[in-house]
Amino acid sequence: MQYRLLITGLPPGGRAMPAATFRFYASLNDFLPLARRGRSFVHHFEARTSIKDMIESLGVPHTEVDLLLVNGESVDFDRIVQDGDQISVYPPFTTLDISGLTRVRPEPPPEPRFVLDVHLGKLAAYLRLLGFDALLPDDSDDANLARLAAEEDRILLTRDRGLLKRSSVRYGYCLRSTDSTRQLLEVMRRYHLVNLVQPFTRCLRCNGLLEPVDKASISDRLPPATNANYNEFRRCRSCGQIYWKGSHYARLEALIRRALARG
Repeated sequence: MQYRLLITGLPPGGRAMPAATFRFYASLNDFLPLARRGRSFVHHFEARTSIKDMIESLGVPHTEVDLLLVNGESVDFDRIVQDGDQISVYPPFTTLDISGLTRVRPEPPPEPRFVLDVHLGKLAAYLRLLGFDALLPDDSDDANLARLAAEEDRILLTRDRGLLKRSSVRYGYCLRSTDSTRQLLEVMRRYHLVNLVQPFTRCLRCNGLLEPVDKASISDRLPPATNANYNEFRRCRSCGQIYWKGSHYARLEALIRRALARG
């Protein structure tokens, strides 16, 4: 009986393929198979490839990465991976000062504005409830979402890793949870939004700004019970939707308190 020995990393010609050793840290492990999480692993490659493209081929969108160390030195996304490289990949830092190193993730816009894909309608409403500009386009095509994010300096929120790998996307976050309340907390923490909250200033329907409106000017549009029991109203400047502190108000206030306490 004859046996054939298969050696990992050897192509049919017998010459060893180049390889780099990767280690992903903290939340970046969410994107890796279980066998590669929290440990170093060897990745074989053939073509000349940038570190950005290689990281994304392993499943991690570039928008999730803040710092790259190759053989102990910080590099940018354009660095070409070499045989034998030791590569460490880090998510955004919140407690350590890395200002002296090359950061590959641009600082988010000073005034955070968002664009969300079509599957995140409830999250968009929650962000608007807290006063944040959260666009939910009717045209949810990936190319359109990436274009809006780039042209308007918006942070792209999605669970689609492929969408975040588009080169035009500068600011983006891949939501881990499928629950809209937990998604809100993820975004609050990631972008440090607690001190920027301005509740009940945006329209939940269209994202427009709200303004106080005199009851007399809208009384003909109000249900009889609302007309009889409420005196303070706000109206959307864009779509005309009218808001008041109805029975849903206490529930929304409770959601805001939770977001502020845990964000």
